[in-house]
Amino acid sequence: MAPTTRTPTAGPARPGPTFPRVLAAERTKLTSLRATLWTALGTVAAAAALAYALGMFVRPGDERSWAALAVSGVALAQLGALVQGVLVGTGEYSTGTYRATFTAVPRRLPVLAAQLLVTVALAVVTAVGALLASLLVTAGRRAVVGPVDVTDGETARLFAGFVLYQAGVALLGLALGALLRRATPAVLTGVVLLVVLDQVLMAYPGRFTDTARALLPGAGARLAQDDAQLALLDATSSGPDLGTWGGGVVLGAWVAVVLAAATHRLRHHDVP
Repeated sequence: MAPTTRTPTAGPARPGPTFPRVLAAERTKLTSLRATLWTALGTVAAAAALAYALGMFVRPGDERSWAALAVSGVALAQLGALVQGVLVGTGEYSTGTYRATFTAVPRRLPVLAAQLLVTVALAVVTAVGALLASLLVTAGRRAVVGPVDVTDGETARLFAGFVLYQAGVALLGLALGALLRRATPAVLTGVVLLVVLDQVLMAYPGRFTDTARALLPGAGARLAQDDAQLALLDATSSGPDLGTWGGGVVLGAWVAVVLAAATHRLRHHDVP
């Protein structure tokens, strides 16, 4: 009898690296890091503490609403958002998991897109938590600055602007982290762009320096400033009038440029 040959049967097809799977993997990696929780809690605590401290100096007759007081912790909260983004952008390289990640997802760009989405989600949740905590700790100053009206247009803009600015700074941190691939240089670069250069230029007022300040990513903080603060800034500045939302456009442009540079490096350069 002729020997019979057995044809091996193919097993069930394994699903490829679809974007939902990549997104789920990035979410799992982010939530499994203890630094994620501690950074979020630190950001909430710092924003609330600064808002509470500044509220102690508010006196009757000051032209400052309770909503403006609640978002005043943005000066510290932005640093937490920056660190959050950097942690996401550099996480693959600091832990060495980029080898396995980019072997599973050779196209690489879906990984960056998934990181962008989880960064925005984390920043928004943290910003909302910081805003609620700040409203809670400044509630005792309600008799001084007046009640908060969430239906008021300026109040809604301040709250939305606070969240949008935090998300924008987190995306800037992600872009810097993905470009530089090291946490310390990325954080230092972000701090210089957001805080140091602004303070240095502010010490030398003039048309050139005021224009340079208006074009720094920290101009996005205008989103979390009320009409009185914006009017004062524009009256004392020789730079361009960015209006209410112009600072957010400047920050968005910075994010787009740095993210484009990170995308180019990711696509055309070897992963270290």
